Amino acid sequence: MHTASSAQDEPNTHLSEELELRIGNDLFDQGWSQQDGFLSAGLSAALAEECRALMAAGALKKAGIGRGEEQTIRPDIRGDHIVWLRTGQSPACDSYLQLMDQLRLALNRSFFLGLEEYESHFAFYPPGTAYQTHLDRFRDDDKRTISAVIYLNEGWLPEHGGALRMHPEDKPAIEVLPLAGRLALFLSASMPHEVLPATRDRLSLAGWFRRRG
Repeated sequence: MHTASSAQDEPNTHLSEELELRIGNDLFDQGWSQQDGFLSAGLSAALAEECRALMAAGALKKAGIGRGEEQTIRPDIRGDHIVWLRTGQSPACDSYLQLMDQLRLALNRSFFLGLEEYESHFAFYPPGTAYQTHLDRFRDDDKRTISAVIYLNEGWLPEHGGALRMHPEDKPAIEVLPLAGRLALFLSASMPHEVLPATRDRLSLAGWFRRRG
C-alpha cells in the first residue's frame, strides 16, 4: 500500500505486486475494491489544490446526465461540477494518469479484459449536492468496464457525509467515505451506486477503464 507522510514526497507511479493481487482478488470475489493510501499524500494534496483552483477559475462546469443531444443538467439528480483531464495538463495530473495506466495494465494481466484506455475527470461536489443511484455504463455503449474513484479530501470525518454508497446485488449496501488517497473500484455495468450529500466540499477524481466496443 502506498503512503506518504509529507506533501513534498515524490508521487508513486508504480503498483506493487501485492496491491495488484489484492485488487484483482477483490474484483473477482465481490465486484469492487477499496484501497487506502493508493495515492501518496503529496500527490493527493497537489491534485486537490489543482481541483480547487480550477473550480475557482470557473473551469469546472455543472455535470449533466445522459449523452450527446439528450444530455441535460439536473442538479436534483446530479450536483457535481467536472472538468476532463488531459495529458500534459499538469505534473500532478500526469503522475496520476501514469499510475492509472499501470493499474490498467495490471487489470489486463489479471482478467484479460482488453482495456485500451482510461478517461477521468475532476468532480467537485459543493455542500448538500449528491448523485442519485445510477450505473456507469450507458445502454448503447459497452466500452466502460471498470469504474475508479480516487478521493482528495484531507481530514474527512464520518459526520461530514458524502459517502459513495454501492448496491451489490442481493447484498447489503456498502459505504465508502471519501478519504484523501483512497481508491474505490467497481464493475461499471453491474454496480449501482450513488453519492450521498456532504456538509463540506467533496473532491474526487472519477474515471473509467474502457475496452474496445
